[in-house]
Amino acid sequence: MGNEVKLGLKENRYQFFLLVLVNAFVGGMVGLERSILPQMAEQEFAIAAKTALLSFIVVFGIVKAVTNYYTGALANRFGRKNLLVAGWVAGIPVPFILIYATDWNWVIAANVLLGINQGLAWSSTVVMKIDLVGEKQRGFAMGLNEFAGYIAVAAVAFLTGWIAGEWGVRPYPFYIGIILVILGLLFSIFLVKDTKHHVAKETATNNLPLLKNIFWDTTWKNRNLGSVTQAGLINNLNDGMTWGILPVLLASKGFSIQQIGIIAAVYPAVWGIGQLFTGKMADRFCKKDMLYTGMLLQAVALVMLAAAGTMFHFIIISVVLGWGTAMVYPTFLATVAENTHPQDRAKSIGIFRLWRDLGYAIGAILTGVIADFFGISAAIIFIGALTLLSSAVIYFRMRCRNDGSLKIWDWLTGTKQTDDTTGLHCQRNLAGVAGC
Repeated sequence: MGNEVKLGLKENRYQFFLLVLVNAFVGGMVGLERSILPQMAEQEFAIAAKTALLSFIVVFGIVKAVTNYYTGALANRFGRKNLLVAGWVAGIPVPFILIYATDWNWVIAANVLLGINQGLAWSSTVVMKIDLVGEKQRGFAMGLNEFAGYIAVAAVAFLTGWIAGEWGVRPYPFYIGIILVILGLLFSIFLVKDTKHHVAKETATNNLPLLKNIFWDTTWKNRNLGSVTQAGLINNLNDGMTWGILPVLLASKGFSIQQIGIIAAVYPAVWGIGQLFTGKMADRFCKKDMLYTGMLLQAVALVMLAAAGTMFHFIIISVVLGWGTAMVYPTFLATVAENTHPQDRAKSIGIFRLWRDLGYAIGAILTGVIADFFGISAAIIFIGALTLLSSAVIYFRMRCRNDGSLKIWDWLTGTKQTDDTTGLHCQRNLAGVAGC
C-alpha cells in the first residue's frame, strides 16, 4: 500500500475535492449563526449588553481553540479520519438546540458543541489536504480548502438572514444545519480515507529538522512560525469583533435584517472566493509579503468601518476586509507546513490554530468591554490598531525563504529584489525567472 501512495493534488484529486466539499459543510455550520444570532439574543432573550451578547463567541472561540490543539496532538495517534467523524458527531445536537433553546444558556451550550465540531472537523480536513498534496502546492491547496469553508459561511449567512427576514429567526433558518450535519457525517464515514500513508511517504524524503519544543517554537520562538501565530490570533480577534459587533452596528444605523444578511455575507464571500487566487499567490510570492500586506489591508478596513454610514460604504469596506483576510488565511497554514517536519506538522498546526482561535474569545471580550464603556466605534478603532501592530510585527520579524519566491512590491514595481537571508540582488521577470 505504502509503495502505491503518491503525493500531489492531481494524484489525489478525488479525495482532495471530497475533503473540500466536507469542509464546505463544516463552514456552513458557522454560517448558521453569522447574521442572525445577535438579533436572536436581543429579540428573543432581551440581551442588550455587548459583553453578554458576545458570550457565545467567547465560548465558541475557547472551545474551538482547545479542540484544535488536541486535534493536532492526537492526529498521529488516532488518525485524521476518526477525529473528523468525531467532529461531526459533536455537531449533531447544534441545530436542534438552537431551534428549541428556551434561554441564552442553551445557545452557549450549542456553541460549546459547535466549537468542538469546528476544531475537530476543520483541523482534520486542513491537515489531511496538506498530507495529500505534498510540498509544491500547499498554498493553492489551503486556498481551495478555506475557499470552500468560507464561501459556505457566506452562503449560509445570507440564506439564514433571508429566511429569518421572511419567516422569523426560529426555527426555519436552522433547518439548514440539520442537512449539513447529516451530509457531513455520512461523507466522512463512508467516503473519506485516512492520510497516514501520505505522511509516511513524505517523512521519508523530508530534510527539515524536528522542532525542539513544538509548543514554544510555534507560539513565538521560531521567528517565522511565531510571526504567523501572533497574526493568526489578531486576525481572528478582528473577525470575532466583526462577527459579533457588525450586525449590532448595522441595526443601530437602521439597516433591515435582510440588508444585514447581505453585508454580513459579503466579507466571508470575498474572503472565500479570494482564496482561490491568494492560495496560488502564496506558492509564488514571499509569504512574509502576503501576510503583512493582508493584515495592513484589514487594519485600514476596520478603521474605515467606524466612519461608514451607507450600504455602499459597508459593502466596499467588507470587500477590502475580505481580501485582506484572503491574503493571510491560506498563507498562515502553508507557512506553518513549510517550516515544520511532517511528523511535527499536525501538532504545530494544532498549536497555531489554538492561538488563532483564541483570538475569537479575546476579540469578543475586548470588543464587548470597550463597546459597553466607550461605544462601538471606539472598539472597532482599537481592534484596527491591534491589527496594524500585527502587520508591523510580521514586517520586522519574519523572513522570506531563499526558495525563489517573489517579493510582491518589488515585483509590481519591477525593482531589484534582495533576498532576506543571502543578501543577493535578484531581478525576476513575470515568469518568475531570476537572475542574481
